Amino acid sequence: MRGEMMQKVVESVTHRATNRWSFLNGVLGDRTIGMMEALDGFGYFTTGLSFLAISIVLFVRAWYVFAMEVGSAAVPAVLGLAHDLLLVIILLELFRTTINFLKTKVITLEPFLYICVIASTRRILTTGAQISYMDELTDLVFNRYLMDLGANVLVVVALIIAIYLSRRASPPAMGEETEMGQGSARKGDEVESYLREINGQLVRFKREFA
Repeated sequence: MRGEMMQKVVESVTHRATNRWSFLNGVLGDRTIGMMEALDGFGYFTTGLSFLAISIVLFVRAWYVFAMEVGSAAVPAVLGLAHDLLLVIILLELFRTTINFLKTKVITLEPFLYICVIASTRRILTTGAQISYMDELTDLVFNRYLMDLGANVLVVVALIIAIYLSRRASPPAMGEETEMGQGSARKGDEVESYLREINGQLVRFKREFA
C-alpha cells in the first residue's frame, strides 16, 4: 500500500515538472536557440571591440601624459606610464580571451590568472610610487605599505604556482597536437623508407647469390 502511494506521489511530481516546462517546447526551438547563441556571440564580439578601443585610448593618453610631465618630474612620469601600460596589457589580455572564446567557445582559466598577476604587479608599483613621493611618512603608513606589499607578493607567487599547475593539468594545445602528429608522421615515413631500402638490399643480395 505504501509502495503504491509513493509511486503515485512520484508520478504526480514528475507530471507537474513536465507540465511546468512543457510550454517552453514550442518557444525554445532550434531557431530560437540559434538566435540566442548569435546574440551571445555578438555580445562577446562588441565587448572585445570595446576592450580594444579602451586600450588604444588609454595607450595614447598614457604617452601624452608622459610627454607632458617627463620634463618636470621624470620618475613619477615613468611610474605613471608603467602603471597605465600595465592597465593596457590587462585590457588586451581580456580582448585576447574574448577572441579565444569566439574561436573555441571555451573559457579557459589561464588568461585570468595572467590578468591577476599583472594587476598585482600594477598594485605593487602604484603603492611603491605613492610611498616614495609622500611628504610625511609615518610608521603606521609604512607598516601598512609593507603589509600590502607582502600580501601582493604572496598573491603573485600563488598565481604563478596556479599557472604552473594549470599548464601541467591541461591537455596540449591544438597547435602542439598538430606538431606532434606531424612529427610522428615524419618519423613513420622515415621508418617506412628505411624498411623499403633494407628490403631492396635483401632482394639484390638474393639475386646476386641465387
